[in-house]
Amino acid sequence: MPDLKSELRPMWQLAWPLAVAELGWMLQGMVDLVMAGPLGAAAMGACTLGNMLFYPVAVSGTGVLLGMDTLVSQSFGAQDPRDCRKTLVNGVWLALALTPPLVAILWALIPLMGAVGTNPRVLAHFGPYFKALIWSILPLFLYSAFRRYLQAVNVVKPVTYSLLGANLVNIAGNYALMYGHWGAPAMGLEGSAWSTAGSRVFMAAFLLAAILWHERRSRRAHGALMAEVSWRPEWARIGRLAGLGLPAAGQIGVEGGIFALATVLLGKMDEVSLAAHSIALNVVSTTFMVPLGISSAAAVRVGQAVGRKDPRGVALSGWAAVLLGTLFMGSAGLSLWLIPRWIVVLFSGDPAVITAGVALLQIAAVFQLFDGFQVVTTGALRGLGDTRTPMLAHLAGYWAIGLPIGYVLGFRLGWGARGIWTGLSTALVLIGVGLMLVWRARVRTLTGQEACPTDVWPPPE
Repeated sequence: MPDLKSELRPMWQLAWPLAVAELGWMLQGMVDLVMAGPLGAAAMGACTLGNMLFYPVAVSGTGVLLGMDTLVSQSFGAQDPRDCRKTLVNGVWLALALTPPLVAILWALIPLMGAVGTNPRVLAHFGPYFKALIWSILPLFLYSAFRRYLQAVNVVKPVTYSLLGANLVNIAGNYALMYGHWGAPAMGLEGSAWSTAGSRVFMAAFLLAAILWHERRSRRAHGALMAEVSWRPEWARIGRLAGLGLPAAGQIGVEGGIFALATVLLGKMDEVSLAAHSIALNVVSTTFMVPLGISSAAAVRVGQAVGRKDPRGVALSGWAAVLLGTLFMGSAGLSLWLIPRWIVVLFSGDPAVITAGVALLQIAAVFQLFDGFQVVTTGALRGLGDTRTPMLAHLAGYWAIGLPIGYVLGFRLGWGARGIWTGLSTALVLIGVGLMLVWRARVRTLTGQEACPTDVWPPPE
């Protein structure tokens, strides 16, 4: 326990700026939707539709870059700054390589929306908005690569500042470009997309400046290592990054896909159920941002301990992250159970929506703790270099168990939205418990092999 307490402080110092950054990321989408309100329902619908199509593709791309967490943090723990920089360079190459195919996928969705019979009034806003939003893909990927590098070398506050600054840039850009203020043309919803693209250019540039500032400080201690690192792509290293990142991207796709499908299924029910689902989903997405930041910190601290060949440090880092996630998500779950009505009325005054929303939040209260378990242990396992197990756990938990249960309860037994959410809750409980058991087994294996040769550490899966 004394050792665990000593790890809590550095873990929290790394985690809280990342958690604030995740909340800032979520705030950006909310601001766009709110500021589109005066343009009318069709513009708001186009904004929502565009984001629902854009983000699964974009986030899957950034997920491929999550392998940088593993390689950079392990090299940093091994006190090999040159290798950290090599991974940064090749992470940038990977970001550049991901951009053309994902842009092509997004571009192909534009005519598809017309072919499936999207409302013409929504479609009129959607096309210009989505085309402009696609321009933000490259700066978004570069930002992600820069962020992975900085947090893995314990430089996290610039990540927070970049998101806070980007929100200010986005708000100012929306005000100017959507409504024609400060001499700018009034571009409507398209202006919001250009503002978003500009804010992402700001984020990438801000983190690049932070890296150069960090390199200038490091040069005094280590010499001009960045200048000595080759800027040519190393295909073997890019392959390792992709090998770690593709399962992580798959896990993100599996998780995002199940909630998107739940929304589609609830769209077949009455509008009260869909509204209550939207409120509950917004609430649990917000609480999820904090353990997501802790998860990133866990990946870094565990990876650094692996680089030091410190199995006890691996265990302490992982368990400290789990404890922080448990404390927050336990409190969040208690709040959702005790005061759900107070939360729902912030979104709607409709009595029917309030009643349905309260029921969903009380179901969500049950899985909050397990949602924290699964996301934090996913980060800890990523620090060990294991991104495949979380992907398989999410695939089995959500699609093989949670979805069938939710469908049967929601449609066959007539539970409606409560049935869908009970299925999701069941999946999260199983995934959280399963990944905790996997993490516990890995820790036992590592701490039981402290004396193993360093060239085979950590032990193979």
